[in-house]
Amino acid sequence: MQGLQEAVKHASGAEIPGLVLHVPETVDVAAVRRRTGLSQMAFSRRIGVWAATLRNWEQGRRTPEEPARILLAMLERNPSGFR
Repeated sequence: MQGLQEAVKHASGAEIPGLVLHVPETVDVAAVRRRTGLSQMAFSRRIGVWAATLRNWEQGRRTPEEPARILLAMLERNPSGFR
């Protein structure tokens, strides 16, 4: 319960003593999407980005911002939980 309360506080912008965020520098977006078994269109809808944005990430023309990298890293660890 404490962790959930801290997550809510963090999401609202509050400082949480001892909180350490692990944000990956890079994520292989195409590999993460393939592991979910979803098409580019379906995957982009699920994570709330334009299909063109996803294509740019996959082709290396753009890099996901920090929140997207965190979400993608979570999906990388547990792709079946996303279906």
